[in-house]
Amino acid sequence: MKGYKRIISMALAFSLALYGVGCEKNSDSGNSDVVSGNITDKIFSGDLERNVRINILENDTAIEKGYLAELIAAFNEEYKDYGIVAVDANMDQYLDLANDGPYGYGPDVLYQANDMLMKYVEGKHIYPLPVQRLDCYQQIPQSAWDAYKSEMDGSEYICGVPVNVQAPMLYYRKDLLPENWETNWDDDKNGIPDMVENFNDMYRYSNELKLSGKQGFMFSIYEVYFSAGFLFSYGGYVFGDNNKDSQDIGFNNGEAYKGARLLKKLAGIMNEETIDDTITRNAYGKLGDGSYFAVISTPDNYTTFIDEMKLNYQKQGLSEDEAKAKAEENLVITSIPLLPEDGDITNDNSKMVEYKAMGGINGYAISAYTKAPNAALAFVDFATSYEMVKLRSDFLGIAAAREDVAKETGGLSEMLYTKLSNGYIDIMPSIRAVSQIWTPCQTFLSDLAKDAFRPEDEQKFLTDDDFKKGLETVNKQIYDAIYTLNSSESKG
Repeated sequence: MKGYKRIISMALAFSLALYGVGCEKNSDSGNSDVVSGNITDKIFSGDLERNVRINILENDTAIEKGYLAELIAAFNEEYKDYGIVAVDANMDQYLDLANDGPYGYGPDVLYQANDMLMKYVEGKHIYPLPVQRLDCYQQIPQSAWDAYKSEMDGSEYICGVPVNVQAPMLYYRKDLLPENWETNWDDDKNGIPDMVENFNDMYRYSNELKLSGKQGFMFSIYEVYFSAGFLFSYGGYVFGDNNKDSQDIGFNNGEAYKGARLLKKLAGIMNEETIDDTITRNAYGKLGDGSYFAVISTPDNYTTFIDEMKLNYQKQGLSEDEAKAKAEENLVITSIPLLPEDGDITNDNSKMVEYKAMGGINGYAISAYTKAPNAALAFVDFATSYEMVKLRSDFLGIAAAREDVAKETGGLSEMLYTKLSNGYIDIMPSIRAVSQIWTPCQTFLSDLAKDAFRPEDEQKFLTDDDFKKGLETVNKQIYDAIYTLNSSESKG
């Protein structure tokens, strides 16, 4: 075993030495992009490897819904003359490449969110990529590429290939709208129910449902990915300098306290399950059986919601085809409703503003431990082609990062592409320090939600100053976690 590890260590040392040489700043060209830099030319040079096997780590949904099997079959057919065979890595989707990769355990290609993939950059566990060679390059907006951008020694590198945009979306049951919604809940007569267009009406309608013993809008305030957007919409942010400067923590920036105040008000129309992740875990089944009117989730969960609704319709006696058709007719996925500019969801005269989401970009990266980098790159190029991203959209209901697929698919995909391009999706930071934001934020959000169910004389958040101080505490806890408690964490 010691000999085996020594061989692996020697191979790793050689690989990282090559990587390190490529990362040296080119004094002749200044901040040269990785797409034309010497490091990628060295890593991805030579002929395509033949008779090799490459392990693909995909997310669980893509495997369960059959997309990965279709992708692998198509790729293997395309590259059969080279003897290249792609296979399911059959590993946990949250594999730790940094710990497992050096000992030969890990995939050649990984599919994960940008913040998950980019944490491997500092240790050089994933390769920078020659993205200009890829078919998808011109079709993906710069904001999506930026999620995979890293800077070393004054040069910029791109270490992942965007596939789909992730951001919170509103799912609601059209068949659970009030019968009189077109006359009583469509003030602007645009054919869209007011309660799914703005939070003032969503609050009012959900309150009516709650008083009648039902549940309207439901989501786990505890979930930072969903709740952060309520802070961002009023000026909050994670890190400064486009999420690169972890010394500048901005959850309390601007008027973010208005978002915190609004969240507490929303908690009151839900139940105490919003204090933790219970609603998130129950969302599929509860929306599926009609217990909830509306929830927040991500686009890639669309097919899971459809499946739950279909099962419930089948229990009511419909055939499988009838149940699926009815589920697709009654499940609507749309943008998060507009927010009141003053943060008061009881003020019907408030001007409305756009919700700015915390989002992510899921995509592919290539392990620095692969023995077949060119074959791995060929797979990434194939998997991010128009045909395969369109197929992924058909299977999983994703919002494609490719402009051509987004426009062809229309609807949700085009909507999210436009929001990303227009700056209404704030992509999660792609630096290691982001791992320290979750616990402080969850602690605050849980306490905030719990406050709605405390007796008034025991509540912690009653004034604007209370909300501001709560967010300031979040900032301090994050800073301390990065710089005081973890002295090895460097800036960015």
